[in-house]
Amino acid sequence: MKRTFFTVTAALALAACSTSEIRYTPAEQKLPQHIKRIAIRPFTNKTQQFGLEEKITLKVIDEFLKNGEYAVSPENAAQGVIVGEINHYILTPIQYDVNLVPTVYKLNVIAGLRFLDREENRYLWEEPALQVTKMYSAANLPGGITEEQARETLWEILAKDIVLRTVSGFGTVSSASQKRIPSTPEKQTPSAGPR
Repeated sequence: MKRTFFTVTAALALAACSTSEIRYTPAEQKLPQHIKRIAIRPFTNKTQQFGLEEKITLKVIDEFLKNGEYAVSPENAAQGVIVGEINHYILTPIQYDVNLVPTVYKLNVIAGLRFLDREENRYLWEEPALQVTKMYSAANLPGGITEEQARETLWEILAKDIVLRTVSGFGTVSSASQKRIPSTPEKQTPSAGPR
């Protein structure tokens, strides 16, 4: 009888130990509940390349519409605003043929992003250097693409990262710089964009 009791107790203790797995799951840090509609302020372009800002702005709007978690509105009707700028556009030839004609290129774009809570009049998050890179073969080679096609691919990746960063919470995409959430509300004067 004692032996059976000991066997059952040991089996129960072993079962309890094997199923009690400790896992750390950080809480999601999503946008505040009062934010239902988001506006995308037209991106600013701080590069020498003409016309980049319009394409990325439209691509981000399109990606938010596809996602559907937040309604996309004009800035005066939205509770939150995506504020973005294209800081760097770097096209680098990385491979050449025997005549020193570039055959492979690396296109690198770095954008700065912030999310403005219009109700609190402060930025909730900041991605100062969100980076996307595309390596591609020259258009005159089999399977090659043009610089414009490479740019379109980058805009799609960047737009998805922006939506992921906004919808899924802080720390969901990688930035070349440290992410931060302001610990204390700072006196910030967000510039009013076009409405």
